[in-house]
Amino acid sequence: MIKVLFICLGNICRSPMAEAVFQNLVNEAGLAGQFEIDSAGMADWHSGERADRRTLAVLKKHDIPYAGRSRQVQPADLRRFDYVLAMDSQNVADLRRLDRGDALDGKLHRLLDFAPAGHPQDVPDPYYDGRFDYVYELVDAASRGLLAHIRQEHRL
Repeated sequence: MIKVLFICLGNICRSPMAEAVFQNLVNEAGLAGQFEIDSAGMADWHSGERADRRTLAVLKKHDIPYAGRSRQVQPADLRRFDYVLAMDSQNVADLRRLDRGDALDGKLHRLLDFAPAGHPQDVPDPYYDGRFDYVYELVDAASRGLLAHIRQEHRL
């Protein structure tokens, strides 16, 4: 089982979108049984809440289901997951601080590291500026690259 975790600040906008988009791509590739996919936030502000309505609207527009609930990342997640994908540089720094035993060695990446050349390094937080469609484009491009990377790495 290949375990993939997406991380953003509050787990209501970017990381649930990435979780849903990546899960959809995995499903379309017929690989659902080989993956465990989840998302979490660095902060606990929204724990137990549904994703932001604007995230859900963008996913619905692309016929991608999502029913997850927000949760805060736990130190155990860093050991359990094979790939930990942060949405931005601040999330990377926060995850490194949370990692007390080098659990993230070799498995922590920014999601956009898997996007085609020309994309920014960080997925911007659309919570205040409302750029959810732009975030979807970034997440979709990077998720396709991530899946290709994992398929090559695991010979799927």
